[in-house]
Amino acid sequence: MKARLQEKYEKQVVPTLKEQFGYANVNSIPRLDKIVINMGVGEALQNAKAIEFAVNDLTAISGQKPVIRRSRKSIANFKLREGQPIGVSVTLRRRKMYEFLDRLISIGLPRVRDFRGVPKNSFDGKGNYSLGLNEQIIFPEIDIEKTLLRGMNITFVTTATNNDEGRALLSGFGFPFRQ
Repeated sequence: MKARLQEKYEKQVVPTLKEQFGYANVNSIPRLDKIVINMGVGEALQNAKAIEFAVNDLTAISGQKPVIRRSRKSIANFKLREGQPIGVSVTLRRRKMYEFLDRLISIGLPRVRDFRGVPKNSFDGKGNYSLGLNEQIIFPEIDIEKTLLRGMNITFVTTATNNDEGRALLSGFGFPFRQ
C-alpha cells in the first residue's frame, strides 16, 4: 500500500507539473528524492546524555534510527576534539519520506506558534528546499517531559532543475508557503 502523498503525487501533482512546465518525458518531471533531517547537539560536549536524547527524539520523529555525526577536526575555541559526537541526522526515502512529509504538513507545521507559512526564499537554486525548526516538540511523538528542547534542519532534496520547479512540486504536496 502506498503512502497518501505518494498517491497524490502520481495522480494530481504529475499531471499538473506536466501541464504547467510542458514536459514531454515523464522522467523529466521533478520528484522528491529524499528528506534529510539534521539535529545539531552542541551541548553534547558538556552533557553526554544530550546525544542520547537527540537519537531518541529523531527516531520517534522519523521512524528510523539516525546516524551520530562526529566532528572532523579539533577546534580549541569550542573545546571540541576530533571524533566527538556533535549531532545526529537521518535520511528518509520512499514510503517513510512521504509519511514524514504528510505528518509535517498536516500535523507538525500547524502546531508551530504564530505560524503564517514557511518562507519561499529558502531554495538553493537547484530546487532543493531547507527548513529550520526551533523546537522538535511540534511532533506529537515527542514527550515534552523526557526531552531537551533543540531545533532541527529539514532539507527536501528534489530532482527539479530550478527553484520554480521545486516550489511548484512542494506546493503540489500542499506545502504552506508564506504569501
